[in-house]
Amino acid sequence: MTPQRKQRILGFVVLLSVAAIFLPMLLDGEGYRQRQLNTEIPPAPEAPPWAEFEPETTPLEETTDLAPPRPQPDPAPVVATTPKAVEAPAASEVSPAVPTEALPLETDPPVLDTQGVPVAWTLQLASFRDHGNASKLQARLVKAGYKAYLRQKSELTQVFVGPDVQRSSVEQLRQRLKRDFNLDGLVLRFRP
Repeated sequence: MTPQRKQRILGFVVLLSVAAIFLPMLLDGEGYRQRQLNTEIPPAPEAPPWAEFEPETTPLEETTDLAPPRPQPDPAPVVATTPKAVEAPAASEVSPAVPTEALPLETDPPVLDTQGVPVAWTLQLASFRDHGNASKLQARLVKAGYKAYLRQKSELTQVFVGPDVQRSSVEQLRQRLKRDFNLDGLVLRFRP
């Protein structure tokens, strides 16, 4: 390529760049008129008249009395064992297993809080970072016949069993789960 041809191409590129920069400044659209759209907004409708009424309320009957206690079936006799130093029996003297459960706790009546709502108790068994582990434990408990549910608290998934309005029932449940599943839980107030 000859030097003269290179100068012409370079000059053309410079002129093209200058035109790209300054041409939009010259053609800014001053001669263009925007169309004016006439809008007609109708006046606001009249506000409907206010309806005045007085609610008909009748006070509820007094609900501060506790409900009558549920009828309890006759408790089956439970054999309580006390720790004693006993010699191990010979193999020929072994008798069928005798249940060694603790004596049942006395049932306490349901309690109402200040708003008249029954206070319920639940048993927190475990907290897991992995939601899958919590779900597996819940499935095992449900399969065994317990009312198990999960709650999410920040990054932890907590496994609960219950609730029940009698704290003594939850305490008995705690003892059973400790025996059957080797889980020692915390008895907490149930908050829906």
